[in-house]
Amino acid sequence: MSWHSVTGSARRGSVVRLPFLVFVGVLSACNGASQTPPPAAQAERAPDRPKPSPKAPPARQKPAVVASASAAPPAPAPTPPAAPSATPAPPGMLPVPAGTFTMGSDAEGEEDERPAHRVTLKAFFLDEYEVTNGQYLECVTAKICKPWKADAAKAMKYGSEKEFRGSKKPVVGVSWDDAKSYCEWRGKRLPTEAEWERAARGDDARKYPWGSAFPDPKQHGCFQGCQGGATADVGSFPADAGPFGHHDLAGNVWEWIADAYDPYAYKRASADRGVPGTCEEIIAAQDELRAKKLEGYTGSNPIPTECERVLRGGAFNYHAKGLRSSNRVHHPGTWRLLVAGFRCAKDAS
Repeated sequence: MSWHSVTGSARRGSVVRLPFLVFVGVLSACNGASQTPPPAAQAERAPDRPKPSPKAPPARQKPAVVASASAAPPAPAPTPPAAPSATPAPPGMLPVPAGTFTMGSDAEGEEDERPAHRVTLKAFFLDEYEVTNGQYLECVTAKICKPWKADAAKAMKYGSEKEFRGSKKPVVGVSWDDAKSYCEWRGKRLPTEAEWERAARGDDARKYPWGSAFPDPKQHGCFQGCQGGATADVGSFPADAGPFGHHDLAGNVWEWIADAYDPYAYKRASADRGVPGTCEEIIAAQDELRAKKLEGYTGSNPIPTECERVLRGGAFNYHAKGLRSSNRVHHPGTWRLLVAGFRCAKDAS
């Protein structure tokens, strides 16, 4: 069973259902082509292609009067040119290699996490940490991003706003659109749901980003009353690293995901590519769940009546049992929650 909490009580379904270099492929991630990076994005320089080695001249043969045993051996074949270097990860990002992984769960969570299935993705980059207040403020100063919700803490009765606004703490009180705008300003994008779970579960279908050990509040992230009921600076828990080195994938803040929330996503023909249904298909699925009175299919919150957005990863007030990497939650993309932030992804190209 999963858990969600807005006020500190445990229940699943909300954020109110509140929530080395290694080789990198050169193909785009499944979420579609990235937009042309705006001026604030850092351009990536293609690595220099090494020049091919010159052919070695053929070995001279000794005169025929010399015994054949003393003849020089054949010249070795020319050494092929070295392959170009892998594209380096942009600053602040880590590569997630192409591969096939297990997404979802057959034994735990709600029905929207089933069935466990194999998904194949292309390589991509993902921010090592959640986007911070300091980073987001740069976008606000550039007049690209909207300011965060100034009373997000008060709205959820979580004390002073300043407890959540340290420059290295994850930004909160931002909507899905705010998150999308920021990532695009940086020349990036929001990760898809499948990409996020790939980064958290790796190749060994781990239950939590760090492995199978039950979450330890001293090692594995900010959750269940962390920091006296507030967020922690990103990267505060080195032992919480995921299979590819990313931090804070469990706890601290729920992370907005690019995809619309589809309760039937794992049962669709496109599930092996991590692609949810269209908005029309999602609405039809939600209507069907209501008609069948399967209210708990998506968790403790009411079944949506619109195309909501996915959030992943848990938050500072969330119960340890809900930090499983397959746990799915959803909310309207317009909501600006104290417990919701984000990180960005980028195609590996």
